[in-house]
Amino acid sequence: MRVVFDTNVLLSSTIWAGSVAQKLLFKIIKSDVNIFASDEIVSEYEKVLKRDFGYSDEEILNIRKKIMVFLNLVAPNKKIEVVKDDPDDNKVIECAIASSSDCILTYDKHLLKLKSFEKIRIITPEEAFGIV
Repeated sequence: MRVVFDTNVLLSSTIWAGSVAQKLLFKIIKSDVNIFASDEIVSEYEKVLKRDFGYSDEEILNIRKKIMVFLNLVAPNKKIEVVKDDPDDNKVIECAIASSSDCILTYDKHLLKLKSFEKIRIITPEEAFGIV
C-alpha cells in the first residue's frame, strides 16, 4: 500500500504524542506501507513548524532528518486544479498521482470533501487505521 500524508497529518503524527495520526505512523512504519511526500509538502511542514510552533532552523533541520527516514520523496510532474476552494491543496493530490498512492491521509476539509480522486481514496487517519 502507498499513502500520502498531507501537511496536517504529517504535523499531527510527528508533533502530538499519542495522537491517532502518530499511532498510525508507528503502525505504518512497522508494516509494508510506503509514505510519500513532495518537496512542496515538506517545505510547508517546515514553514508551519517555524511559524506556528516556534521551532528554530536548527531544530527544523533535525526534524527533517528524522522524517526523511520514513518519507519517500516524489517530484510531481503533472499540475492539476481539482480543489477550487483551496488551490494550495492540489499539491497533495499531485503527490498522490506521482507516487501512484492508494490513499491520501488528511484532516483538510477541502480534500475530504472530494472523498476520492480518480482511484485515490481521501480519508482521515482514523479511517485509515482499520485498513492499514
